Amino acid sequence: MSDLRTPLYDEHVALGARIVPFAGYEMPVQYSGVIAESKAVRDGAGMFDVSHMARLWFRGPRTLEFLEHITSNDVAKLEDGRGQYSLLPNDQGGVVDDIIVYRVGPETFRMVVNAANHAKDVEWMRGHNAFGVEMEDETDATVMIAVQGPSAAEIVAGLSDAPEAIQAAGTFGLVTTRLAGFECTCARSGYTGEDGFEVICSSEDGPGVWRALLAAGVAPCGLGSRDVLRVEAGLPLYGHELTDDLSPIAAGLGWVIGKTKTFIGSEPINAARANGTPTKLQGVRMEGKRLPQPGMKVLVHGEPVGEVSSGIYSPLLEAGLAFAYLDASVKLGTPCAVEIRGKAEPATVVSKRFYQRKG
Repeated sequence: MSDLRTPLYDEHVALGARIVPFAGYEMPVQYSGVIAESKAVRDGAGMFDVSHMARLWFRGPRTLEFLEHITSNDVAKLEDGRGQYSLLPNDQGGVVDDIIVYRVGPETFRMVVNAANHAKDVEWMRGHNAFGVEMEDETDATVMIAVQGPSAAEIVAGLSDAPEAIQAAGTFGLVTTRLAGFECTCARSGYTGEDGFEVICSSEDGPGVWRALLAAGVAPCGLGSRDVLRVEAGLPLYGHELTDDLSPIAAGLGWVIGKTKTFIGSEPINAARANGTPTKLQGVRMEGKRLPQPGMKVLVHGEPVGEVSSGIYSPLLEAGLAFAYLDASVKLGTPCAVEIRGKAEPATVVSKRFYQRKG
């Protein structure tokens, strides 16, 4: 079966993007180049077609109860128009997916889930929906564009008919507005470590919104630079740092797990929080520009202590960077090496937040 295409596919082709298969879609991996696009986001504003990610609605009087049952974070703490990063844990305390949940109103919520897990997540949630909650999948009917960078909010505000609301929106805040004349929902979130918005509009309006952002000076960016940016910012990716078999405690995600609520998988997750995990997700910074890749062994004193889960070359730091699951006894600052093509390349265990935006 041929890969799916988002409503922005023709825009990518017209801009000369290199197209690759990803999560069942034909997606742009780069336009001008991964390094140039990464720098565009860090220095100004870039945008990504993230329409392949699934967008779901939940409605009904027991929706809050349902979401409290299936997600790890405290949904009950959300106010209308706000969202939170969260997890869908499984019964064993692993992760079905990482998600964002938005409260639109007391009985109405939205959720964004990973593209590769779209069908799995929907099936999982339907299988646990004993609450009579109405679920609607709006993925095919909508487009989502992530506008990211220090200039992103100013540019989005400049196109909006509610600029003050855009500028005032807090993290994961929702603003319904018209951008360049098109009805949009703007969520102050992203996956790059920079400020910005994820803009949702109808599939029909998507190309118009994309072109308006392009005309406003936002650089088109592909999946390659998105991966670089998320690793620099210390953000996990399902299938690499998060899996059905690994505890989110090992990934350092205890901060998105409610300590007082009971949810699917809460018992084994709380046990992992109390007792620790045999491995822990850490950052590894190469001494040079060598590229660490998933599956490569990490060595301390020549002995394997774990392996790489994600690896990039960072144009910002001019070094190879990696996430790696290491023995829990390995401390920050430990000299190590990554085994690349049979050679132990020197590195250091560091915080996995390689980059943090100032301000």
